[in-house]
Amino acid sequence: MRRPALVTIGIILLAFIALPGCGDKTVSADKSGAGKGGRGRGGDQGPVPVVVATVGQKTVPINIDVIGNVEAYSTISVKAQIGGQLTVVSFHEGDYVKKNDLLFTIDQRPYQGQLNQAEANLARDTAALSQAEANLAKDMANEKYARVEAGRYQKLADQGIVSKEQTDQIGSNADALAQAVLADRAAIESAKAQIISSKSAVENAKVQLSYTSIVSPIDGRTGNITVKQGNIVTPNTMELMTITEMEPIYVTFSVPEAQLTDIKKYMAQGKLSVYASPQDNAAHQEAGVLTFIDNSVDSTTGTIKLKGTFQNGDKQLWPGQFVRVTLRLTTRPNAVVIPNQAIQNGQDGQFVYVVKDDMRVEMRPVVTSTRVDQDLVVDSGLKPGETIVTEGQLRLAPNTRVQVRDRKAAPVKAS
Repeated sequence: MRRPALVTIGIILLAFIALPGCGDKTVSADKSGAGKGGRGRGGDQGPVPVVVATVGQKTVPINIDVIGNVEAYSTISVKAQIGGQLTVVSFHEGDYVKKNDLLFTIDQRPYQGQLNQAEANLARDTAALSQAEANLAKDMANEKYARVEAGRYQKLADQGIVSKEQTDQIGSNADALAQAVLADRAAIESAKAQIISSKSAVENAKVQLSYTSIVSPIDGRTGNITVKQGNIVTPNTMELMTITEMEPIYVTFSVPEAQLTDIKKYMAQGKLSVYASPQDNAAHQEAGVLTFIDNSVDSTTGTIKLKGTFQNGDKQLWPGQFVRVTLRLTTRPNAVVIPNQAIQNGQDGQFVYVVKDDMRVEMRPVVTSTRVDQDLVVDSGLKPGETIVTEGQLRLAPNTRVQVRDRKAAPVKAS
């Protein structure tokens, strides 16, 4: 009954003895294969498939890219300058209004009554002046006659024809008329002064009446109305709404202080262009010019504030909005550019794989600078027209043979 079990054990032992021999043959085969050519390195197993591109040359912009904030060119707080009931609102919230457009109307009746009273007072004072002038003319005529008559009586008195008492009486009458003339002249000056005062009252009443019609001082967009029609407004304290000027408009942004020298240098050569695009629509760019550099650097952040002015004709830029800002310092002609994905990082710095005429690759150190969209500007290490690897670099080593799987379009040379 034990013989079958012993046979089974013997078979298992023979199998374990045979396995090491099989394993040695497998390892030997692998080593033999490795000796004939590298795996995935372009050895005898064939070239490595890669994607390549051609080194291009074009004029590229030198930009500073930051995030900015849209700021209204001006914001006006609309307040009533007189008190009264708000009778008419002549616009809707959020409307665009032009300068001098009617916005609000305050009850005009009390101020119209004050104007009417002031004009009546002016008419009364004008009539008083006319009366004083007439009195002056009358008293001057009487005084002249009295002087002539006093002269005649004096001659008669000298001849003894009339008494001295009569002569003195006629002379006193002439003197009294002379004083009346002086009083008339004073009355005329007083009437003229009163007319000036009345005219001032009329002008003031007209100004007060004009304040009942509140007009827009600028072109802009209206905000929320805080006082509704029918309410009583008080002068100079209650804000009715705000108006924001949006054409033109500012974009405020900050740049590191290290770039201030370059900005001032290029500004001395002419106006610098600024481009702004909304965060949700990067493809749409508004063009403006740099119009303001702050007078000091923020010591807490090491940045300096700048402003660009934009015409904003299509109103894409909105006050308070965050936008992508590009400050263009200058343009660099005939720059060598390559796709960004061609750049590799090694222990000695950046490099690219250059495909030689024999379809083997060379590891070429490069120095890069500005990034332009998906391309990088190469300051040194490459020449226009050379072929570089953009995909498949992980399987490459110097002198590896490659096979072009696809060729990407080369950067277009600027005309």
